[in-house]
This record gives sequence, C-alpha cells and structure tokens, in this order.
Amino acid sequence: MRSSPSGDNAAVTLGLEDVRLDDPIVSALTSASVEEMDARYGGEPGSGPTPLVREFLPPDGAFVLARIDGRPAGCGGISRLDAETAEVRRMYVAPAARGRGVAKAILERLLDAARELGYTRARLETGNRQPEALGLYRRAGFEPVPCWGPFVDDPRSLCFELDL
Repeated sequence: MRSSPSGDNAAVTLGLEDVRLDDPIVSALTSASVEEMDARYGGEPGSGPTPLVREFLPPDGAFVLARIDGRPAGCGGISRLDAETAEVRRMYVAPAARGRGVAKAILERLLDAARELGYTRARLETGNRQPEALGLYRRAGFEPVPCWGPFVDDPRSLCFELDL
C-alpha cells in the first residue's frame, strides 16, 4: 500500500492486490467498464475476445484489483499474447477514483508482473474514444504499432507496444 495525494489534497491509501478475473468485485468493475464503453461507442461491442479466467493466471498472466481506502477503485490484467509478449487487458478505473494515480499504479504493477513472468514486451489495444487511456499509455512509454488479430479491421482500435 502507498499513500498518494488526491485531487482535494487529502491523503488516500492506495492498495493493490492480486485477484482472479472472476472475483465478484472484479466482475462488478468489468461490468461497469462494459457499460461505459457501450455509452462511448453507441452500444457497438468491442472487437476483442471475451476474456477467460485462466488467461490471467500464472504462468501466463496476472490480474490486479486496486482499492482506495479499502474501497474498490479499479482493475487490470495481463495475459499471454505470445511467448515474448504480454497483453494488457481489462484496465478500468471507477469514475469516483479517477485522477488519483490508480490507473498508473495498476499499469506499473502489471508491467512488473509481465517482467517477472518472463515477457520482454507488452502490447495493448484501446479505443479511439478513450483519451484518458491513450494519455496514460503514451506517458508510460507505449508506442503505436499495427493492430493484430481481432483488432486489425476495427477502425476504433488503436494498438500500442512497450519493450520491457
């Protein structure tokens, strides 16, 4: 756990814990994420595959839950894209927790987990109507790359990569 300033200069405790994708708290967060993306993209579903719990378990992946002062604040995971590449997936921060460094902390933890699992690069896909995510990933050093797999023909998809 660590303390970090919030927008109102009050100290908060940000905690990160390893969890499973099927944890009930994570399920609530990922459902909220889907609702938000539906609103941003007019109800059109994303082009990525439905995530499976096993994809986010060692030795292939990891999943993290963030809490602020003990309350669920966000989540994210990594899964195996190929032998050298982890894919960052299911990143989400609840609206009430935004602007407090939660997404940055989750992403840093996931990239550390990817290194620990032996990956040498990380990739991700995000949507073109998610400026907050685009800013986060660019600040973290991710560079644009051609999209792969289910994202190749989706004009909403923007793909990025980072050497670990």
